[in-house]
Parts: sequence; structure tokens; C-alpha cells
Amino acid sequence: MQGDDWDAVLDVAVPAARRWFTRLPERRVHPDTSPEEIRAVVDRPLPDAGTPAPDVVAELARDLEPFIAAHASGRYFGFVIGGLLPAAYGAELLVATWDQNAGLYAPTPGVTVVEETATRWLVELLGLPPSASVGLVTGGQMANFTCLAAARDQVLRDAGWDVEADGLAGAPPVHLVAKAGRHVTIGRAARFLGLGERRIVEVAGDDQDRFVLDDLRQTLAGLSGPTIVCAEAGNVNTGAFDRFDAIADAAERHRAAGNPTWVHVDGAVGLLAAASPTHARLVAGLDRLDSWSTDGHKLLNVAYDCGIAVCRHEAAHRAAMSVRADYLIQGDGGLREAMDFNPEFSRRARGVGIYAALRQLGRAGVAAMVEQATAMARRFAAELAASGHAEVVNDVVFNQVLVRWRPPAGVDPDTYNDAVVAAVQRDGTAYVSGTTWRGHRHMRISVSNWATGARDVDRTVTAMLRCAASVAGEDAPASRHRVAAGNPRLA
Repeated sequence: MQGDDWDAVLDVAVPAARRWFTRLPERRVHPDTSPEEIRAVVDRPLPDAGTPAPDVVAELARDLEPFIAAHASGRYFGFVIGGLLPAAYGAELLVATWDQNAGLYAPTPGVTVVEETATRWLVELLGLPPSASVGLVTGGQMANFTCLAAARDQVLRDAGWDVEADGLAGAPPVHLVAKAGRHVTIGRAARFLGLGERRIVEVAGDDQDRFVLDDLRQTLAGLSGPTIVCAEAGNVNTGAFDRFDAIADAAERHRAAGNPTWVHVDGAVGLLAAASPTHARLVAGLDRLDSWSTDGHKLLNVAYDCGIAVCRHEAAHRAAMSVRADYLIQGDGGLREAMDFNPEFSRRARGVGIYAALRQLGRAGVAAMVEQATAMARRFAAELAASGHAEVVNDVVFNQVLVRWRPPAGVDPDTYNDAVVAAVQRDGTAYVSGTTWRGHRHMRISVSNWATGARDVDRTVTAMLRCAASVAGEDAPASRHRVAAGNPRLA
């Protein structure tokens, strides 16, 4: 490839990126399309002869952009998908340009030290123990896996079994205690770790899917041997936070009774609440636990893919993940080697985006971003409840809003809710997703984007009411939403 080709590729890619961001505030949030329509444009026979790189990039931008979901839009509320801060976007351009393999210091010194700094900042920002170790992985699934691997190995080590050397055959059973409303990645991690989903000891959840503490205490009292408890910061449906102080107390009693015990917090949705003083009551006792996981590509608003696994016990974390080889160049302390704290060898430099995001925001900016998400979620809840056409069924303590649409007489509520969700998705003003909660279908609104402001919420609520009326065969209700000033932007 000639050096001039790089300039030619940039001459195509940069204007395409600029067009994307320029059109983002008003573009359709989700494409109304089908796999067949997309295949008709991009699915072609593998060519015998190559195509010039600038042409490939130009055609990709032209052909695929109409089918791309606007995740970075301030009106994307589906699943729990964050946007992309400008500094994090710029960092991604550099990461792609540098193309570093960030597994070890030796091949990429600069990136390694930047990631070391970023992880230290994260631990400090979240108020976790300063000595905690951090692994940067692909997302919440692998963050849970990494933390639970350290947990499994440590509780078995405390029971006299070396699972890293001897495997699980013949090992004492490990009790994995989780609530009924847990995220599915906990069960999947249990499968990956050889514990098995059927080994999960299920504890009841309350009306917000938090641990019922009396049931947790009784459950632990009936268990003997190595135990892992999985708590949650930000339930995927309700946004609820478990009561961490009470869980820490229960774990300490179980441990004092001779049972090796580890408490993990699945914080994919809400761990960043710990960065906001106004959310302090939600995370009281969080720092007393043993491991924590979250997604940087959710509320921190860095690029995909970025998951974060944090362990109080660095030795356990390192023992579960690290590997040595004669051909590798590995430090012997005093240096954070990424390979020691995550399950990957080769990996992209995902910590550079975290570093850039935290530099852009600062401590105050992260807190403001978290508080803005909660404020916009509460605005959604207030406006939808006041409309009389929907019920908000959760306590909106964070960024999740769980909505049940009220159907016309004689219409099945679940069918109606699904139809409203589908109508909103087709409308394109905003994107939301549905969920089954307590046996019934609901609309789930997740406010995770730094760019979402009052104007986005009001515009979305108007579209939702219009879509609900259309599904019900009624006239759209008159809008009662204020149109606020432009979205607050974070410095």
C-alpha cells in the first residue's frame, strides 16, 4: 500500500464522519429496514480483484449509513446504550491509527501507562479501595466473568482447593447466590466458569428487584462452604440498587461462621452512580464488597467495546487471569500488565477512550452527566404518568424507566404494549425497547447518553403519545410538553 493511500482514505472517511455527526441531531434514530434490504445493497460475491481502498471506504459509507442505528443520538433509549463523548471519539481515531496490541507494556509502553492511569482514576472516582485491581474487557458479560473467576478461585482457595492447578473435578461445591431479577450475564458467567446455572441459589427480589434481605440472610444461614453472592447496582429493568451495607453485614456473618465468602456487584447499568454525590445513598456500603463490574460504553459514554472488572483482592484477580510464557516480556511488579487482569492476550487499547473521557469531563463533569441522566429519566416518568395513557411501574431512582401503556377497553395489555413499542420504533423519532417484567410486557426507557436533554425527552414523549393513539385508533392527544432550551453540553 502506498503512503499516499492513507491520505486518500482519510479524504473520504473524515467527510463521511463529519456528515454523520452533522446530521445526527435530526436523523431517524433507527432504520426501518429488513435483512433482505440490507443484503441487496452490501451482500455481493467476493471479488477476484481488489478495489482501491478509498473506493471501498466511500462505498461503505454510502451504502451502509442508511442502515446504521443512531446510538449516539440523544433520543436513543433502547437497551442500555450510551453515546460517545467527543474526546472519547477522538481517542478512538487515535487508537485505530496507532493500532496497538495492548496486552503488555513491552509492545506498547505509552498505551499501557495511559490505561494504568485511567484505571487508577476510575477506582478513585468510584470510591473503591485504592489498592483494587482493574481489568479492561469487552463488556459487562466478560467483566462479570472476570470478577466471578477471581471469586470462584479465591473461595475455593480459602477452602483448601487450588482450582487454577487442579480444576473443578472433586472440588468443594461453590454456592452462587443471586436474586430472581438478576441479569442474564450472571447465569452465563456461571456456565463459562463450570459452576452451572442450576447451581445458582435463588433469593427472592422485592417489588423493584432488589434482594429481599431477610430471605438473603436465611438463605446464607442454610448454606455451608464456599459462597459467592451476586448483588446489583442498577437493575436492567427498574434501575434499582441493592442495599450494599446490609449485604456486606450478611456476608461478614457468613464468613465469620467459617464459610469462605465473596460478594460481587454487577454494576453494568449503575456503578457510575458512585461518582455522583447526589446518589450517595444508593451506593452506601459499595466499597465494603469484593468485586465490581461495569460497562464504559454505557453511562461513561466511551466507544464499544469497553467493560471494566474491578477486584478488591489483586492477588486473587491476578491468579485467576494471568499467564506466563518464555517468549513474552513481562514485568515483575511495579507495572500494570493488562494480561494479568483480563482473559485476553491480544486486545485493543480500550483504556485510551476512558482516559480521554475522564480528561474531558473531570470529576465534576462525570457527576453532572450521571445526574443529568437521572433527571431526564424522571422527566420521562413525570410526563408519561401525567398523560394518563401510561403507568410508570418502577421507582425512578436512576436512569431506567419501566412503562406500562394503558390499553383501550377489551384490548390485551401485553399485545397493546408491544404494539406501542413497535410503533415508536417504526416512527423513528426515538428508539426504545420492550421487556417482560413480572410476567407482563412493558416499554423500557434507558437514558444513557450524555447528549440527552429536555428537548429530546419532550419530543420523544410527544411521539410516544402519537404512536399510542395510532395503535389505539384514537386521535393523538394535544402535546403538553414544554420545549426546553438546547441540550446541556458538558465541557
